[in-house]
Amino acid sequence: MRAMARLEFHAQGRVRLRTLTLIRWIGVVGQAVAILVVHYGLGFHLPLGPCLIVVGASAFINLGVTVFMLDRPPSMRLRQRQAAGFLAYDIVQLALLLYLTGGLQNPFAVLLLAPVTVSATILGVRPTIALCTVSVAAITLLAVWHEPLPWRGGGLDLPLVYVLGIWTALGLGIVFFTMYAFRVAAEARRMSDALTATQLTLSRERQMSALGALAAAAAHELGSPLGTILLASREIAADLPEDSPIRGDVEVLIDEAVRCREILARLAARPEGEAEPFARLPVSAVVELAARPHLRDTIKLRFEFGPIDGAATAAQPTIVRSAEILHGLGNLIQNAVQVARSEVRVETSWSDDEVRVRIRDDGPGFPPGMLERLGEPYVSGRDRADHMGLGIFIAQTLLGRTGGNVSFVNRTDNGGAAAGAEVAVRWNRVILEAAEQSEFS
Repeated sequence: MRAMARLEFHAQGRVRLRTLTLIRWIGVVGQAVAILVVHYGLGFHLPLGPCLIVVGASAFINLGVTVFMLDRPPSMRLRQRQAAGFLAYDIVQLALLLYLTGGLQNPFAVLLLAPVTVSATILGVRPTIALCTVSVAAITLLAVWHEPLPWRGGGLDLPLVYVLGIWTALGLGIVFFTMYAFRVAAEARRMSDALTATQLTLSRERQMSALGALAAAAAHELGSPLGTILLASREIAADLPEDSPIRGDVEVLIDEAVRCREILARLAARPEGEAEPFARLPVSAVVELAARPHLRDTIKLRFEFGPIDGAATAAQPTIVRSAEILHGLGNLIQNAVQVARSEVRVETSWSDDEVRVRIRDDGPGFPPGMLERLGEPYVSGRDRADHMGLGIFIAQTLLGRTGGNVSFVNRTDNGGAAAGAEVAVRWNRVILEAAEQSEFS
């Protein structure tokens, strides 16, 4: 829920006021130039005064916004309603200009598509629908009420059926371009949010690894002075008479020092603290490390490893114990454990050319229709409100950075009944073995 709140916050403050102001300045300059060129350069007699008043009103408002921003940060962002109001004014202003210059008969009527397209890329569904409604209402009014289209030798009166065709084209264009732009922008935002979540996950994994190394270093440094304290305490206890009033305190001191020593020993033994000596491990050991945080008493986790059939002479590869591989495989194993009924099998195999990890569970398998979408962000077959469907996307992205290719299938038994899901990760052995930690960073 917190993640969704963060995404909603970003959705509400997605566009900068400075950006919309700059776009409007470009529009004001373009409108003024077009009016003057058509009137003086091409000789079409436009209602110059009213047209310049409409353009001047936009320039005046934009000037006021520019002054307002002088004591505001350049990154100031508008909420959805504010941005929608900004764009709604642009639609009304352009509709007034078209009313003065021929309505839908003016070829510049196509510019009414611009504000709704911008809205589709930066705003939500409701503001975009509202702006589409305003645009359709504007073209409908312009089809009926407008000043004559300026033309040499008198006004040009286009047939009604042609005006109706323009109205239909603009109406369909508003709907189509809005839907298209909204869908593409939504996909881009989803992918951007998911990649951000992936980077945060990887950063957290590396921080935890660094914290473990720091704990091991602290345990090593504290071991020597703690041993000295323990030795001195025992010598003091040996010299004290049995009836000494401080003997009990010294024994407590010895017990607590021993306890501290045991705690430091456990810290030093944690895998995260094994920095340099175990930076590279056999691939089966890396897979077991990835699965260790997800062990459950109710689910049996079976590990199998060996050469791929026909590659019996191939030695087990030694690979970098990278955060990407540990967290990527860990996510896939965690998903399997969560849906399994009783058992998850993790098979690690290799040949001279390939390294392969298969994760098989005895759960219900992937829901129908989801297999082709697995790996996309925010795709989940679970009903839990707190499950955002990012686990598989994060795993696939992290493993892809190491050169891994992830595939998903549903398994069936000999009778054709569902037998659980299988996730397979494959690497080119030469690339995986040659990779250094820095390449995954």
